[in-house]
Amino acid sequence: MKKGFISMIGLLQILITAQKINAQEQTLDPITVTSSLAEKRISETGRNITIIRGDDISKLPVHSLDELLKYIPGVEVQMRGPQGSQSDISMRGGTFQQVLVILDGLRLNDPNTGHFSAYIPVTPAQIDRIEVLKGASAAVYGSDAVGGVINIITKSFRPGQKNTRALQAQVSAGEYNLVNTSIGGFLQVGKLSADAGVLSNHSTGILQRGTRGYFHNTSASAGISYQLSNYWNISARSAYDNRDFSAQNFYTTAIGDTATEQVASWWHQVKIGFEKNHSKLSVDAGYKNFDDSYAYNKGAAANQNTSKLFQSLLLFQQKMGENTLLTTGFNYQHKTIASNDRGDHSLNIAAPFASISQKIGRYFNLLPSIRVEFIGDNKAELLPQLNASLHISNVQLRASGGRTIRDADFTERYNNYGKSSIPNGQRVGYPGLVPEVSWNYEAGADWFYQSRFRLSSTFFQRFHSRLIDWIATPYADMPRKDNLNPAGNYALAKNIAEVNTTGWETDIQYINQLGRDHKLVLNGGLLWLYSKSTEANPSFYISSHARFLSNFNVQYEAGNWGLSLTGIYKSRNPQQAAAINAFVSKDYFLLNGRASYSFMQKRLTVFAQADNIFDRSYSDLLGAVMPGRWLQGGLSFSLVK
Repeated sequence: MKKGFISMIGLLQILITAQKINAQEQTLDPITVTSSLAEKRISETGRNITIIRGDDISKLPVHSLDELLKYIPGVEVQMRGPQGSQSDISMRGGTFQQVLVILDGLRLNDPNTGHFSAYIPVTPAQIDRIEVLKGASAAVYGSDAVGGVINIITKSFRPGQKNTRALQAQVSAGEYNLVNTSIGGFLQVGKLSADAGVLSNHSTGILQRGTRGYFHNTSASAGISYQLSNYWNISARSAYDNRDFSAQNFYTTAIGDTATEQVASWWHQVKIGFEKNHSKLSVDAGYKNFDDSYAYNKGAAANQNTSKLFQSLLLFQQKMGENTLLTTGFNYQHKTIASNDRGDHSLNIAAPFASISQKIGRYFNLLPSIRVEFIGDNKAELLPQLNASLHISNVQLRASGGRTIRDADFTERYNNYGKSSIPNGQRVGYPGLVPEVSWNYEAGADWFYQSRFRLSSTFFQRFHSRLIDWIATPYADMPRKDNLNPAGNYALAKNIAEVNTTGWETDIQYINQLGRDHKLVLNGGLLWLYSKSTEANPSFYISSHARFLSNFNVQYEAGNWGLSLTGIYKSRNPQQAAAINAFVSKDYFLLNGRASYSFMQKRLTVFAQADNIFDRSYSDLLGAVMPGRWLQGGLSFSLVK
């Protein structure tokens, strides 16, 4: 913990000694849409929201969007493999299924498993901003929005942009035959906006127990928006994502696990919008097809899973006076899976919802919301939430409370049901799972200083019942024994009786133009968590989240020179698997750095980068070993007109 505090103190010293010379166009109280689907200032939402600008992503020492999320305050990313191979996203001590990831308003979470939530099929050059909402938001977004919401907003889906032409390209190489390339651009001319990009990461990887930790990951995406008339607009996006990687001990701690995995997905989205006077109407439809092929080792037959998600969102907003905005909508989802391991299944979800944004007087904002979620044959779930904020001068006091749910995915319900025999220690699904339920409460404050500095602090509690996780279970207690070994012990997906989580988080954001040629951007945070379960046997994922987390990202530019750092300190419960000589240490500190020099009017940049500078041996999840120090370098090109 001491290392984490030292890292934050060092960054604060930089912040305090900075000279505030010129005003900065960026603001730390920007417009956000994530908290309520309506445009509001962060200081009026009653929520803790962090926004990362897309233009800053390419300057940081990260290779993929899941790596970027790892260094956003309050977000814990448990990486199984580097550079987009696979990551679990956790917020406020929740499991990886309890964070909802959204792309331009539609959910990316896959029906098969939450392990695929971090596969975001767009490139940094296409991103306008990433909005991270911490805490429950099920009344607006439905199932999965328990620990938080990550909303990626692309440039072509963001209205009101000026004529712009932008191009970004980068190529780098490094140890372990690493070759990374990316190219993307944005065009806005008249009524037409378009973005496109390709991101590709390849390496033979570090040496592991039975293989090398290779990865071949590529994403390609294109979006377009056209203003049909003064009132009507249409937007569309198509994306393809392909990842082929070593998955050794990603899901088990068995010595025979030398797994490989290949995933490929298509994403299609169309949105039609209407806006006139004080009314807005939009219809959004999306389709996702996800193919997953997982082989436990070279001698095992691969699990073949194809999941599909069709979703639609009808949204209507009406301004009812100067201080009142009504938002109503209807969300429909159709989920399917075809699998030689889990069988063939489908599920329908329907949910009407409504919220009112009400300003009372000059300073007080109130946002009550309610949603009714119909999930398959389960009883209807009522999801109320109330957000409140008091904004006086440069201080916001805020509070929020609400009910959330999360339904089981297809893996939790049906894992290993299609096999004739299940080896000892494997995970077994349970079709009788019911949705998780939790009540969430938080209270906090934000202090804004000259639109350059924001300090946020939040206390929160979540009271969970029926939480779903994998529990070590002997054969005698298994609800279904058809293909099990009578002498075996298995990991059963189960509704745990109760899990209560208490936490406190503090975030710092700072943006300042330090003179004509100097600029500093800082995002940092501290998170403390405590979870208690009534389950006698510890659950796998609830017990793995950090007890203390400090992470940050910082950029400093001085003329043509640039330096950026990402870092994390994490303290958690230690674990060990002696059979494969694997461990999860009590804590670790990880620092990545990138130094650059630009010329040709800052259009061309040469850079050197080091991941895991201190060569720390660590794992986020037991058995999934992460690389040590990794050196690389490259060139980048940027052109904006």
